[in-house]
Amino acid sequence: MRANVVHMTFREKVLLIVSRIPEGFTLSYKQVAEMAGSPRAYRVVGSIMKSNYDESIPCHRVVKSNGEIGQYNRGQARKRARLIAEGAIVK
Repeated sequence: MRANVVHMTFREKVLLIVSRIPEGFTLSYKQVAEMAGSPRAYRVVGSIMKSNYDESIPCHRVVKSNGEIGQYNRGQARKRARLIAEGAIVK
């Protein structure tokens, strides 16, 4: 069943997009915002990711546009370790 994105909040769209990022890949906060229909809302995407504690949403796969990994609500070291383990970044 496909989600009806027309009736979804921005937060719901962001979480849906992030939930579909495959292991070993990343998207930037800006890319997620663009995909959710609000290209300038990349800081809001960061806030949504910061408050996400649902393990089924791989918020660690959302990184900064400049290549830095950014923050993580479980600690930046853990985010880096998870991305390395998944092959999304190199040590």
